[in-house]
Formats: sequence, structure tokens, C-alpha cells
Amino acid sequence: MTAETQLPQATGSCCSPSGSCHDSADAAAQGGVTTVYQVTGMTCGHCEGAVSEEISGIKGVTSVKAVSSTGQVTVVSESPLDEEAVRAAVDEAGYELAGRAA
Repeated sequence: MTAETQLPQATGSCCSPSGSCHDSADAAAQGGVTTVYQVTGMTCGHCEGAVSEEISGIKGVTSVKAVSSTGQVTVVSESPLDEEAVRAAVDEAGYELAGRAA
């Protein structure tokens, strides 16, 4: 290949034009709704995964991040979620939704 040969630009990358991967902040910037909930009983990574998996199953949810050390679960969704659906998902995972975080 010579210095004059140009390679085509890759398309469909998972990275943004700035070179960073998409995360919840990107989803929120694209019109998503971000809500932070307080969940009691989470103590480890397994707890975080169980809560995240159940909440991810709610229609319209695009991203979930649970943090056991704070008990906070950040959810990005296409539109506002029904809190009872979130409560049911957290309950199914074996934990308790205390409500929205302050």
C-alpha cells in the first residue's frame, strides 16, 4: 500500500464522533429520561446485576446502572417509567424500592 492509498472510513461504530463509547449520559443527551431510584438491600455486584437485569426488562428502558454501595439505581428510558413497574422489577430481583433518590 502506498502513502497515497486511502482506506475507507469505518461506519457503524459504537463510539461517538469524539471517540468515546456511548453511555447513559449519551443516551440522556439523545432525548432519554434519566431517573435515579433508591433501592435497599443491595450489598454486592451480584445484587447490582440482579436489579439491573430485572429493570432492563421494562419496556422502554435503554440503560441501567446499579451501585450497591449507595443503593442508587440510575435508569435511562425512552419516556418516564411507571414507578409501580420499577417497584415490581426490584421486588422480583429480591430487593425493595424505597422511591426516587433525593
